[in-house]
Amino acid sequence: MSSNKTVLADDALIKRHGLTREEYQQIIKMLGHVPTLTELGIFSVMWSEHCSYKSSRVHLQTLPTSGPRVLQGPGENAGAVDIGDGLAAVFKIESHNHPSFIEPYQGAATGVGGIIRDIFTMGARPIALLNSLRFGLLKNSQVRRLFAGVVAGIGGYGNSIGIPTVGGEVGFDKSYAGNPLVNVFCLGIAKADEIIKAAASGAGNPVYYVGAKTGRDGIHGATMASAEFDESSAEKRPAVQVGDPFMEKLLLEACLEAMKTNALVGIQDMGAAGLTCSTCEMGSRGDVGIEIDVSLVPQRETGMTPYEIMLSESQERMLLVVKEGHEEEIEQIFEKWDLHAVQIGQVTADGKLRVKDQDVIVADIPNRLLTEEAPIYHRPTTEPESLGTMRNLTVSSLEKPRETLQIFRQLLRSPNVASKRFVYRQYDYMVRTNTIVSPGMGTGTVRVKGTNHALAMSVDCNARYVALDPHAGAQLAVAEAARNVACTGALPIGATNCLNFGNPERPEIMWQFARAVEGLGSACRALEIPITGGNVSLYNETDGESVLPTPVIGVIGLLDQADKVVSRRFQKTGDVVVLLGEGFGELGGSEYLELAHGLIRGVPPTLDLERERALQRLLVDSAAAGLIKSAHDCAEGGVGIALAECTFDSALGVEANIVGISNDLSETPFAEVATVFGESASRVVVSVEKNLSDEFLDLAAKAGVASTVIGRVGGSNIRLSIDGHLVIDEPQAEAERIWATALDEIVESPREVA
Repeated sequence: MSSNKTVLADDALIKRHGLTREEYQQIIKMLGHVPTLTELGIFSVMWSEHCSYKSSRVHLQTLPTSGPRVLQGPGENAGAVDIGDGLAAVFKIESHNHPSFIEPYQGAATGVGGIIRDIFTMGARPIALLNSLRFGLLKNSQVRRLFAGVVAGIGGYGNSIGIPTVGGEVGFDKSYAGNPLVNVFCLGIAKADEIIKAAASGAGNPVYYVGAKTGRDGIHGATMASAEFDESSAEKRPAVQVGDPFMEKLLLEACLEAMKTNALVGIQDMGAAGLTCSTCEMGSRGDVGIEIDVSLVPQRETGMTPYEIMLSESQERMLLVVKEGHEEEIEQIFEKWDLHAVQIGQVTADGKLRVKDQDVIVADIPNRLLTEEAPIYHRPTTEPESLGTMRNLTVSSLEKPRETLQIFRQLLRSPNVASKRFVYRQYDYMVRTNTIVSPGMGTGTVRVKGTNHALAMSVDCNARYVALDPHAGAQLAVAEAARNVACTGALPIGATNCLNFGNPERPEIMWQFARAVEGLGSACRALEIPITGGNVSLYNETDGESVLPTPVIGVIGLLDQADKVVSRRFQKTGDVVVLLGEGFGELGGSEYLELAHGLIRGVPPTLDLERERALQRLLVDSAAAGLIKSAHDCAEGGVGIALAECTFDSALGVEANIVGISNDLSETPFAEVATVFGESASRVVVSVEKNLSDEFLDLAAKAGVASTVIGRVGGSNIRLSIDGHLVIDEPQAEAERIWATALDEIVESPREVA
């Protein structure tokens, strides 16, 4: 079947294109004829879950997306918020899960390249990267290969292009063994009144292809990302793109230079669905058409068909709409940077995507059929039958816990808790000299050059919580990301999300998704953090086994004075240690429960969003007033692990005494465990100079935030007592050694398991 011939497709051909028989019939009805092969390919990628959001759109429309600082919400390449001084922070998070499973290095590398292009396409210079990664258990050799390849790919691309990776998170659970999650976040800075949009306009304006040549890599990448994995997934290696960070650096500089001229109408990255997506979406946004001739597209392989050219996802390519009469100006800029800039078409007034191969029309489709009129599904939702059993945690049935000190050491060795130096030492996190808080030292923070400001950013999600209660778990993810940002002293001002779930055609998965989106929305409204965009990644499952539902939330915050940024590390002997918030000994979904008993059970920690908001405002206000020296969120491992982490990289010990819990666990063998390692929400460990402690406690009381002096910084040990009874007494240097070397030891000297 040639690109311009219409032949009624059989079921096998329809399935290969990721379409249903009903969708194929709808295409014929919309077009008024049987589609050509090129038209079928175009519909297949634009109607894929990855591009159309056909299962998720009805839910995403409920999210809060506006606010006084929002300059650009969902619908463009990235979101943007006002940060003062005439500047905007432009940011977004995207997934590259499926390609990273098939080819870890290139999958992760091109994920980085893609999110960087989303940012500079808006006219912003990228200044920071984060990543949120999930893998199976590292004792599996296949998982170790994926882990090493993904980390190397992120580092290789980011380091080469010169954008620092300043933080992120890495988690491990057996559910990700056959389907890792690779979510990449990028932030850039632009002038607030010079943000570039991805819309075409002006019939007759030339359309330019710029950047690398087109090859056969990545064909049907968007369709692949909208399907489950099975035993044949390794055969999809050609659908993984190959990136060139040095080419991207040239493209970045050339595009930013072109944007300073008066020659551009609009610009869009050729990301998912490549030339297809960029042409029809730019036309649709501007309510115009675009006609291109694929024979003019620069190609690095011979004999490429229009179908292949339109669906290729080769990297480092952009589509520009240029003002008529400014062609030479644009061509000279890209020639200066040794890049292709080729006119391949023009804007039309008919609202159609028209694809020609010299004089032959191979596709002629109204843009609205590919964008606004793509299918929207209201998929059925059903609460999983297993959820009742999962939420039922009977502590009395569990094996009696070990000594608290042994558990403390065990948690420090856990890959989910241990230092991620193995990961971030492969990243250049100081390039461009903006980094204030580096990876592992707290929430990633960068200065905004030319101002007094800094921006803090965090990506978070505890998928165990989401599995147990998607609504509550998503709320907790928002709260944790915002709390981490507030711990630096930055006010949370915007959010983006990357929603990683299984097959939406299964009602249980769709129920998880719908409830999680509801939770995200309610938490963001309560904390006044608008969501400016994001990404949905569905079909994250292998042979019918889904990953844990993982709605990653990325939050950015604004710090008015960069010199007042706060990190997690204790600063000075004699400083007072204060615990903000209350502990209820909650073990549901905890790191302890899974590590010691192999269980994801119970209910997630209770979250009071008003208390959370008060806590975050207290952190911001007290940092601005210079009252706190350090701040660290109590997350995995509870207050026991948080206190230890505050001592790491400081060579300072701590002596603390906390109040024992008073609930149904208080008279059981689990009382100590729940008190020290319970993961109650909205708690932060801060340190304060002794002479300022009363002032800080008064400020906390006025804010309505529970605050308790629990100890002092100093000594050479980590000593923790409950109601005066010593339960942990460990040399600080030994605790840090365990924590700092655990991941390296697991990766380098693993005990192989199936």
